[in-house]
Amino acid sequence: MRSCRISGWGTYLPETTVTFPSRSGEVTRYRIADDVSQLDMLATAAADAIRRAGLEPEDVDCVIAACAAGVQPIPCTAALVMERVAPGARAAALDVNSTCTSFITAVDIASRYLADGEYERILIVSGDVGTRFLDPEQRESFELFSDAAAAVVLTRGDAGQGVLANLQQTWPEHAHDTELRGGLSRFPAHDYADGDPADYRFDMHGRRALMGMLTVLPPFFDRFFEKAGFGLEDVDLVVPHQASGALGIAMRRIGIPRDAYVDAVAEYGNMVSSSVPFTLARCLDDGRVGPGDTVLLCGTAAGLTANALALRL
Repeated sequence: MRSCRISGWGTYLPETTVTFPSRSGEVTRYRIADDVSQLDMLATAAADAIRRAGLEPEDVDCVIAACAAGVQPIPCTAALVMERVAPGARAAALDVNSTCTSFITAVDIASRYLADGEYERILIVSGDVGTRFLDPEQRESFELFSDAAAAVVLTRGDAGQGVLANLQQTWPEHAHDTELRGGLSRFPAHDYADGDPADYRFDMHGRRALMGMLTVLPPFFDRFFEKAGFGLEDVDLVVPHQASGALGIAMRRIGIPRDAYVDAVAEYGNMVSSSVPFTLARCLDDGRVGPGDTVLLCGTAAGLTANALALRL
């Protein structure tokens, strides 16, 4: 076990909502206002997490931004968040990106920093404005994503608290099932006028991505539980990435019963990197999980990446 605990958490959810019809009724999606930025969302969630942890901003000694798409190419998003919420802190700032599962990767890394004694109070912040990159012609993705942000402060835990096990793997043969090609070195922003506008919008081949996910997940979770040395019966709640309406299919394929995991896709949609921490924060707020409980944070992401981490609160 790598000792760590969530000392504080915060979230940001836009006020503007849109609804779309679905097979089971209506689904709700959240859209950031025109005068609000991704950095505004991240900074608000981060400030709330620091305050809830009972810390001053200057107490933070590491900031990790775990977003699918950053605020700008340079500098790292973590530096920009730090500029907003903890400008006087003597802290490191770095970005971690495994797209939708970036938060899980960041918790893994942060727990190692804490275990090594490198840092004492680590702020992790996740959030994306995916709706600003969507193609209205691709209804599947346009009606799936929401904007949101979430943050946690991790500190060294008490006895029994911390990361029990984790596993992450990528299958690059699925790397182009979901992608956003433009904006960096492959298709620089200054080439937009002469390029294909589609390269600068999110592109998802939904069925191909789903079939890839359903193929890799069962053996992946077999490996995870073998590595962990315990089973699903030892987990109090599964907090999965809210990838799509096919979440239930994926959970059944893995063997996770309906009452063992959180499904908020109809209510919130896919919140990209903030999906897992936002869902976890909701469960902490409403008392669905608390101290001593074991939660399994998991999901798939572009790449194709699968990620799982068991955390005892």
